[in-house]
Amino acid sequence: MLEKLNPGTVTRIEVDGESRFKYLFLAFGVAIRGFRYMRKVVGIDDTFLKGQYRGVLLVATAQDGNGQCYPLAWGIVDSENEDAWTWFLTQLKEVIGDTDELALISDRAPSIKKAISTVFEKAHHGACAWHVAQNIKNKFKCADIMGSYWSAVNAYRCEDFTGYMTEISHRYPRVAEYLENEVGFEKWSRCHYPGLRYNITTTNMVESLNSMLVNARDFPYVALLDVIQEKMSKWWNDRRIVAMAITAPLTPSRESEFRPRFAQSNGRHTLQLNPVTYHVKGGELEGVVDIFNKTCTCKEFDIDKLPCVHAIAAAHHAQVSVYSLVSPYYTKEYYALAYGETIYPVGSQSQWDVPNEVATRVVLP
Repeated sequence: MLEKLNPGTVTRIEVDGESRFKYLFLAFGVAIRGFRYMRKVVGIDDTFLKGQYRGVLLVATAQDGNGQCYPLAWGIVDSENEDAWTWFLTQLKEVIGDTDELALISDRAPSIKKAISTVFEKAHHGACAWHVAQNIKNKFKCADIMGSYWSAVNAYRCEDFTGYMTEISHRYPRVAEYLENEVGFEKWSRCHYPGLRYNITTTNMVESLNSMLVNARDFPYVALLDVIQEKMSKWWNDRRIVAMAITAPLTPSRESEFRPRFAQSNGRHTLQLNPVTYHVKGGELEGVVDIFNKTCTCKEFDIDKLPCVHAIAAAHHAQVSVYSLVSPYYTKEYYALAYGETIYPVGSQSQWDVPNEVATRVVLP
């Protein structure tokens, strides 16, 4: 019924040789279509269910241009293992594709890592920086180094990253070795990541979904899916209302992040080097901006796809609209398009028109 009432919705159920339930996959059509307006960064995580039949809830979510979670797919599996993750990610790949622009962020559980490498050949896999931090604190008992660690995580330039890692290495050489050799800089460091993960360094967007469903984890599977549908229907409607009321060019969170940079760009000395390149001085760090390729040597513009203070100063000098340099993923137009459709409930069971092949299928608990 979800597929019938919500066109493009994908549901899959897998059973074992005795027709007993193993796996379930659900992705609403509106979320699949809306993913084209999202940055191609997907967080995946799981949480244990507490109902009669236990199991594990798997979640894949993007983050919209306003910094909110955008659930793409849900799964219920018998247990957290490589086979279950491989099955879920195979279904996910069918609805979102696999390109080198795609980033998958997760914890470092071996089952997830192996499944991602098996299913996604082109996408880049990144580690959740928060989970790496927890591992450091638990394994090495050095909470006092967390400031330097997070500075290294968030460093845009490799020169700055090296400075923070040098500090960590001097104080805790085993931690530095762990971060470089066991985890790998390219998995958790923003400046070393081979793909594009923007400002998304953790799976907090997934964790927030899990926390919203904390009570529903006790429910039977069908009731849990009803709660998921109700919450997503409400989110889509609420955010559609917000989108229609936006008057600024960007989403509220991005506009509030972006506007202070205008004042910070004032007083910068800007020298044009060629038709598209500008040298911007002033402040703690100077930058060379290419307004055609949308890059800056400070690397903020390159990674976040939101103009840095240097790019804003260059745009003003070139008499180019600053907003024309912003990634469309942050615009009010993309935000409105992402939530432009409605998620419908299945309604009362007495009103269902269930196809015979579905009604006669046996799925045992």
